[in-house]
Amino acid sequence: MTIEIYPAIDMLGGKCVRLFKGDYEQETVYGDSPFEMAKKFAEAGARNIHMVDLDGAKDGERVHSADVIRVAKELPLRVQIGGGIRTEQDVRFYLDNGVDRVIIGSLAIREPALVAQMIKDFGAERIVIGLDAKDGMVATHGWLETSDKSAIDVGKYFVEAGAKHFIFTDIATDGTLAGPNIAANKALAEATGANIIVSGGISSLEDITAVREASTTTTVGGVIIGKALYANRFTLEQALEEAK
Repeated sequence: MTIEIYPAIDMLGGKCVRLFKGDYEQETVYGDSPFEMAKKFAEAGARNIHMVDLDGAKDGERVHSADVIRVAKELPLRVQIGGGIRTEQDVRFYLDNGVDRVIIGSLAIREPALVAQMIKDFGAERIVIGLDAKDGMVATHGWLETSDKSAIDVGKYFVEAGAKHFIFTDIATDGTLAGPNIAANKALAEATGANIIVSGGISSLEDITAVREASTTTTVGGVIIGKALYANRFTLEQALEEAK
């Protein structure tokens, strides 16, 4: 089974960056234009793109929406966006402007009933629940706060509400090139039966193979790749080939 590959573009201060373990004080800048980076990924064969508004995640409002919408409208990519999405209006704004899926993280913890209603209103294919975990507990607000809810408990709640897609990020591995937490992703897949997109720590083609192998026995279905592409550990073309 082929898994979906999502090259990542994290936006901070108008630039493409990667953070180390979600720490805003530990950023590396990889490009001046999110659009040009997305165009490069599209030319390399990407069908999906994973965009994160880091300023938005921290500030609680949309900051990089113009960049996101330009990519959605001008490039042949399915765009999923997270960061700074705190209201139903934010979700509607992106979905009305060509974005394929909106990732909801902090709001899912703070107002689960509202997000459950959004899944009904906008459809399960358009809403992705972002579960970012520290030691199994969900973190919110740009990972600056940790909740008292486990990723699996939150996952089960939203599956009952109709959710079909989750992104699971192990914050301890994000931006570290230390390898993904396959066990935690498989556990979430087994507990929910939803499509799980693996995020955090991808460092090698072997990591992509491990995700693909997890997809043969569970509902793990995709992987987000960030720093490994920017650090030239492998090319996007190689990743797409390995995903098959």
